[in-house]
Amino acid sequence: MHARVTETRWLTPTLVRVVLGGEDLAGFERGPETDAYVNLALRPDGAPYDVVFDPAEVREQHPRETWPARRRYTVADWDAERHALSIDFVVHGDTGAAGRWAATAQPGDVLVWEGPSGGYRPEPGAEVHLMAGDESALPAIAASLRAVPPGARAVVRLLCDGPGHEVPLDSTGDLDLVWLHRRGDDGDVDLLAEAVRGAALPDPAAGRVQAFVHGEADEVRAVRRHLLVERGMTRADMSCSPYWRRTMTDEDWRAVKRDFVAAMEADG
Repeated sequence: MHARVTETRWLTPTLVRVVLGGEDLAGFERGPETDAYVNLALRPDGAPYDVVFDPAEVREQHPRETWPARRRYTVADWDAERHALSIDFVVHGDTGAAGRWAATAQPGDVLVWEGPSGGYRPEPGAEVHLMAGDESALPAIAASLRAVPPGARAVVRLLCDGPGHEVPLDSTGDLDLVWLHRRGDDGDVDLLAEAVRGAALPDPAAGRVQAFVHGEADEVRAVRRHLLVERGMTRADMSCSPYWRRTMTDEDWRAVKRDFVAAMEADG
């Protein structure tokens, strides 16, 4: 599937929203999952095929060095009436194929993807919905907060670079939101897990907690281990996924992600 950029808008100094629109989106369906994502196919400059392409055909007909870069991004917003699809990109200078593309995207530019897919939505049976992550998890957390049942608690711990990187968030539930600011030192990796350890959560026997923990790999792993070992939560009530890893490029991370996830799953 593909669509053309209609506008871009910087939400924070490092977070840009790209809005896609037009009749090409007439068949798009987001689905009920609040973490719905699309698998982007980012065509490299000078590729020997058109800006509108079939990723499978490109893999069959062109050499590997011309294949599109593949990246997974959450649907930040979908307006079915306007046929407007919003995707938020974290941009850190010139690193990362998706961030570079989004930082310079102009109206009329084409974006190709496959999907959407998803696997999480706040469940009505949970008394508390814990959501923890960083900027990369922000679109899914924002959408999930709007789906928390009225009367349920939403405990959110979000990591960012400072006050200027925070964005407004609201929820249909009882929101307990704390923003955490990186300090730029080795202690940053512990900020999220420390904040979750200090959060007031019920014992599993006293009330069900459903958790959504996504973002930097080592931070996600530490939070997941805490919830399983110290809080006594079950895997069934947790959605934990490492999107990226500190000190690694996108491609380096993709090469080791499978092994990292397997090790994380062995934690408990």
